[in-house]
Amino acid sequence: MATLVRTWNLFHGNTDPPERRGHLHAMVELVSADEPGIVCLQEVPVWALRHLEAWSGMRAFGAIAARPRAGGELGRLLTELHHGLLRSAVTGQANAILVARRLEAREEGTLVISESGERRVCQAVRVGGVGVVGNFHATGGRPAEEQCKLAVDFVAGADEHVLVACDANLRPGEGRIYGHLQSLGFTAPLPGSIDQIVVRGIAATAPTAWPVERRRVEGRLLSDHAPVELSVG
Repeated sequence: MATLVRTWNLFHGNTDPPERRGHLHAMVELVSADEPGIVCLQEVPVWALRHLEAWSGMRAFGAIAARPRAGGELGRLLTELHHGLLRSAVTGQANAILVARRLEAREEGTLVISESGERRVCQAVRVGGVGVVGNFHATGGRPAEEQCKLAVDFVAGADEHVLVACDANLRPGEGRIYGHLQSLGFTAPLPGSIDQIVVRGIAATAPTAWPVERRRVEGRLLSDHAPVELSVG
């Protein structure tokens, strides 16, 4: 049976353009509504990690990248004053991998890929019938290409059957990371996009991005990134 996989940078729950109100709950419900097998998320406020399972109906594996300056509920309440202005200033940010409850899954590990600027990590979760799934967001002080290579090598070294989902902050043709992926046996990236899903050792469809209208809710465009998806198996 094919497994639908998605990746989405949630932009801390903001719309495009950002406004005062956040829409994180609606975003998580939207991206999980049709029961995908795996959803990789970036720019998740740290306070939201504990809500992801309830919002999505999936198992949630979180990895904190930048720690919050104001903990838990306080950080959320401060950000509610104006999401568009504050974003991750007090809530920090995390990555998360959501896995359908029908699939076996366990944490494989986490690697820090940048300590300078905003801290960044790559998380890995082993999913039954798929392999090792890596999820990262490359940005901050260290060059994005260096972060991407650290993350890709970390995940690629874990298994022959690998899926990498990310916001690479690099498009195909920028830098050498996509050539490196090709040399490791990964599938072709989505042209023109910084948001990617590539796989190795797994049968997969070509990645596609959601059209704009699919992430427009009540007239608001959710996030400044489009979800990217493919099917494996």
